[in-house]
Amino acid sequence: MVRGALVAALLRAGSAGGLAALAAGPSLDPARAGPCVEDPKVMRRSHMDFLKHDRDDTVRRGIRGVKHSLSACVDCHANKADGRVLGSDRHFCQGCHAFAAVKLDCFDCHASTARIAPAATAAASLPGAAR
Repeated sequence: MVRGALVAALLRAGSAGGLAALAAGPSLDPARAGPCVEDPKVMRRSHMDFLKHDRDDTVRRGIRGVKHSLSACVDCHANKADGRVLGSDRHFCQGCHAFAAVKLDCFDCHASTARIAPAATAAASLPGAAR
């Protein structure tokens, strides 16, 4: 009887902690710039639709530099230390997709590194920097 009550209490405690973690969302590095091009709720729900639409504009019509381009997302959301959106669950794309249990295959073809140099690399490339 005591054993059953203990197991039930542990399950309740674990469930409460698990639910709290789910409500909090993934723990991600912050974006580089100000507000996103869309409301975060809209981006969570529709970013793949935006990316597919912009992919079609780029591939079929040659239109580049669109509002929802993958390269702009990577530039803004890349980890400040290494300039990437993949590498750990703190990296933006990998962290969100791991949290949502969604396959992330964009970067099978596309670069996962920002065009903007990470802080450490940028500082090392300044004239007179120690090498």
